[in-house]
Amino acid sequence: MVANQVLSEVEYRVVGKRPVRPDGVDKVTGRAQYGSDLRLTGTLQAKILRSPHAHAEIKSIDISAAEAYPGVRAVITGKDLPLSAKLANAAPGEISDSDRQRMGFQANNFLAGDKVLYKGHAVAAVAAVDSNSAEAALALIKVEYEELPPVINVKDAMREGSALLHENLHTSSLGETSEKPSNVASYMLFEKGDVEQGFAQSDIVIEREYETASVHQGYIEPHTATAHWNADGQLNIWCSTQGSFVVRATTSDVLQYPISKIKVTPMEIGGGFGGKVTCYQEPVVAVLSKKTGQPVKLVMSRTEVFEASGPAPGSWMKVKLGANKDGKLISGKVTLAFEAGAFPGSPVLPGSTCSLACYDIPNGLNEAYDVVVNKPKTAAYRAPGSPQAAFAVESLVDELCQELNMDPIEFRLLNASKEGTRKVEGPVFGKIGLIECLEAARNHEHYKTPLTGENQARGIAAGFWMNRGFHSSCNITVNQDGTVNLTMGSVDIGGTRASISQQAAETLGIEYSDVKPTIVDTDSIGYTMVTGGSRTSFATGWAAILASEDVKQQMRERAAKIWETSVDDIEYKDGVISHQSDPELQFTFAELARQLNGTGGTVTGQANIDPSGEGNSFGVHLVDVEVDRDTGKTKVLRYTAIQDVGKAVHPSYVEGQMQGGAVQGIGWALNEEYFFNDNGHMMNSSFLDYRMPTALDLPMIDTVIVEVANPGHPYGVRGVGEVPIVPPLPAVASAVSRAIGVRMQKLPVTPGSILEALW
Repeated sequence: MVANQVLSEVEYRVVGKRPVRPDGVDKVTGRAQYGSDLRLTGTLQAKILRSPHAHAEIKSIDISAAEAYPGVRAVITGKDLPLSAKLANAAPGEISDSDRQRMGFQANNFLAGDKVLYKGHAVAAVAAVDSNSAEAALALIKVEYEELPPVINVKDAMREGSALLHENLHTSSLGETSEKPSNVASYMLFEKGDVEQGFAQSDIVIEREYETASVHQGYIEPHTATAHWNADGQLNIWCSTQGSFVVRATTSDVLQYPISKIKVTPMEIGGGFGGKVTCYQEPVVAVLSKKTGQPVKLVMSRTEVFEASGPAPGSWMKVKLGANKDGKLISGKVTLAFEAGAFPGSPVLPGSTCSLACYDIPNGLNEAYDVVVNKPKTAAYRAPGSPQAAFAVESLVDELCQELNMDPIEFRLLNASKEGTRKVEGPVFGKIGLIECLEAARNHEHYKTPLTGENQARGIAAGFWMNRGFHSSCNITVNQDGTVNLTMGSVDIGGTRASISQQAAETLGIEYSDVKPTIVDTDSIGYTMVTGGSRTSFATGWAAILASEDVKQQMRERAAKIWETSVDDIEYKDGVISHQSDPELQFTFAELARQLNGTGGTVTGQANIDPSGEGNSFGVHLVDVEVDRDTGKTKVLRYTAIQDVGKAVHPSYVEGQMQGGAVQGIGWALNEEYFFNDNGHMMNSSFLDYRMPTALDLPMIDTVIVEVANPGHPYGVRGVGEVPIVPPLPAVASAVSRAIGVRMQKLPVTPGSILEALW
């Protein structure tokens, strides 16, 4: 077996090393404070009444008995949300139709309006002195429903005559809006070249359909939020979130309340993977707190997490590929239809743009449908949209390789995207590392080792994510002992306290241990986008670099003041500040830090950045499986994940991202799914029945870190968190297909589906 490898281009002093994470001790000793750990004096406990139906009109709600129950301090419904009240009381023409629809969708996912649109949809909320009283009060709320037929899958929802979720939803299609209401919220299309002519020129053309189920991100910590609306009008919120500024903005919108009066403090987060970008509770507990004058806390149960927070969408997809007899791709057409859940906004657009990104194909067409169904509103899940699209495209590529009798890595090398390749939707790739990843896979001992067992096979797949930049802010303050305090607004999910501190230490020329990182509330730092999209080490790291450069310039100015010379005579290099014409005059960073108070006071550097140049990421995964033809059970024998990361700031955490994403993708491929009955009720809303892989189900995930430096970042960094979940779906499905001799076109590939295919 080959251990984890790093194929490195450049070595740095701190960046690229493996120091201890700053938050490690608190987390392993239990001192770290998560959302449910918060204890404010006088806190009330909140509970949510949720719909027992997947689709129904709300005819009436009677909360009087609940309000009278001992210990209950407040009961609210959707009418108590200020945004809903604004819509109800607006004069004709005061709010545009598009704004009315958008605002209605936003408010109704917190507390339902006239309809419930999925089982678990929030209908009312209670705040009481304890959880038992709140639960008892929920049972006293009388809701009269008129059930409607549910639509629980994307193909059914798109059919003519299907039950409509929203009577006012019309398809937005290429700048036009349909006259008839529909469950199709939007249609998008991108085209390059002439696909039909390309198919006519191809020696081999294959077309297939694929499906995937809804899956959950599987974070261990449930959603939690506490709000305290002070008597002076200041609203404080503490919550588990990937983006405190998103919580602030959403709460401001729903409450119709000034952002300046809302402070959001992110607690430690027990996993998110994109699922904690969306808000579910914060405006609700805020309204309850305002009504009671006390802090209010709400913690979801595990069932509520499954039934009422956002999974990754189920999908239906069709892919058609054409190639010549030598294996050169000529044309490709990809159709994606994704479930948005109860309200529009699935990740079908990024899925579409990722679908053919691994291939330099002259003729391509991507079309995408965003479709509402009676399920919870979908949310992000690592590279949202890309895993489903990759499952379809890479599965067909594997079938094409078999038809051509061609090595799957050689096929991909022949067709791989590279610098200068134009994607179907328009952008041209800069410096990327897909070819380097494919070559690393071809040269890996895993790929060279033949399989010897019966019913064993190997799957190979590539994956892509565009990565993101977006806004980040960072402040660095120099302490008198030569350490620095680094404050930032990026929530730490995967070790970014360490990776951002490393970039600051590298830039300042000081020790990593001398950087003290702190994640602060929305009042204490400039606007910072969510931790997601593989942006944090890239963008917030760059903000830390710029703040460090600001500190360096100020330190040069202080040294110039002490030595009574021009700042142009002062050099800052590797943490040493020196006089260029008098080598005896120099300070270490710590020595100069001790003299700052006598030269003008504390030095604080700051940076606000919205960087471009994020650099795209690619990965290639290898997997060996063995299928028991009698039981349908699939055993993963060996797995290797290879990825271009630009520069691994902290290789251990990069490896962790690669391994974690691979494991989640394996679960998506083999086990995980939201299972609904005909009434739209999820039947496996617990970790006992929703089967995620455990350590007993998997081999060690080997990793190969490929470093093709991103020219858009000072240290060559690319985001790493998204790509690892993309290749596992097609790699595993292709391996199983090769092992049993039947193409598996629907996920998850369960023992039952394998036996059906074999029979």
